[in-house]
Amino acid sequence: MQGQPEVIDCLKELLRGELAARDQYFIHSRQYEDQGFTRLYERIGHEMEEETAHADAILRRILMLEGKPDMRPHAFEPGETVVEMIGKDLQTEYTVQANLKAAMALCEQHQDYVSRDILLSQLRDTEEDHAYWLEKQLGLIEQIGLQNYLQTQSSPSNA
Repeated sequence: MQGQPEVIDCLKELLRGELAARDQYFIHSRQYEDQGFTRLYERIGHEMEEETAHADAILRRILMLEGKPDMRPHAFEPGETVVEMIGKDLQTEYTVQANLKAAMALCEQHQDYVSRDILLSQLRDTEEDHAYWLEKQLGLIEQIGLQNYLQTQSSPSNA
């Protein structure tokens, strides 16, 4: 099924963004694990899996529209401290959120409602889960202090 070139190009950029988000979550999850912050490691590992699923959905849509995917993630700089990592992940989610909204508008313009609906599902994940959770973590750090927050993150979530 031949898709609109403008929509395909937009989806290709979204794919690159999802791949970068996946890779950023990947490095951050492993940094948390290395530092002994088990709960952060588990949660951010879960976010990495969701970003991979988002990338997969966009990739499949590009292929269905007979586009050629660009699998090069956008460049990113991982954080070094817990606060930096959470902040960078939140900024990435805000960027993805804005890009998804713009892409959905473009899909509407070209009457590509299937692509729009795929992106709407991802927007819900981004706004209602990913960004929301990261905002809450920064709020907790502000309320209880970094040391207390980090202490809560060092035991397994099932304990």
